[in-house]
Amino acid sequence: MSEAVEAVEMRTALLTLRRATGLPVAFGGLLHSPRQVRIAELQGTATNALRGLGICVGNGLGGKSIALLRPCAVTDYRQARHISHEYDAAVAAEGLRSVVAVPVIVRRKVRGVLYGALRDPVPMGERVFDAAVAAARDVEQSLVVRDEVQRLLSLTREPVNGRAGAWEEVREAHSELRALAPRIVDAGLRGELHAVCGRLAGAGGAPQQRGSHERRAVTLAPREVDVLACVAAGSTNAAAAERLGLRPETVKGYLRAAMRKLGAHTRLEAVVAARRAGLLP
Repeated sequence: MSEAVEAVEMRTALLTLRRATGLPVAFGGLLHSPRQVRIAELQGTATNALRGLGICVGNGLGGKSIALLRPCAVTDYRQARHISHEYDAAVAAEGLRSVVAVPVIVRRKVRGVLYGALRDPVPMGERVFDAAVAAARDVEQSLVVRDEVQRLLSLTREPVNGRAGAWEEVREAHSELRALAPRIVDAGLRGELHAVCGRLAGAGGAPQQRGSHERRAVTLAPREVDVLACVAAGSTNAAAAERLGLRPETVKGYLRAAMRKLGAHTRLEAVVAARRAGLLP
């Protein structure tokens, strides 16, 4: 993930945290080295004392949350007895007292940490904890999607003969990403994900499909493509409905519409026609 992308993801999460809780200060960063998170984004701060601070596993409140893989909080940072105090100077310079830290965890690995803080020694309630956890989850989801996108793009760059199952992995992951996209709240990230799905589909899937004279100009609605992607991955109508958050009858309707547009008489024919049309990988 580039530094620019990291900044956007973290900035959005911190803004969401402040809006949801009313906390005056929020800051955080993603993994900079195997055992250190670098604070890169600050919101509501009065100084730059926290910027660039390297949070090591186990050190301070954030390091403790990273080590324990769970949110941690203190009511008065400078007096807290259950954390180490390597970062007291920076925290004091900013005048922070009550602080909550939440780790960003992707596939059981810590990728960053978010903080929310007050300048008064006031206990934080469950609403603040829940909002902080939700903000961290937003970053986690974005990282999962971007990791998967990078994996898929790397697969499409591999020689077809170099890895026999590469395109089947692409097709399966394409289906999963199509199902995930409608659940993403961030419109920019959702659009980016759809664009990547389009690139994967346009790559042509199997080698015999590239440049095929049978490729047709067909336009399907996004949900029709979603349903076909599930069908191509082997899902039944019921399974596709559960995966996409739709009713089975609705899935049937989208599938019938797609088959009609593609001139297909069976589910398999529809998948094959969609691949030839460059709508599925």
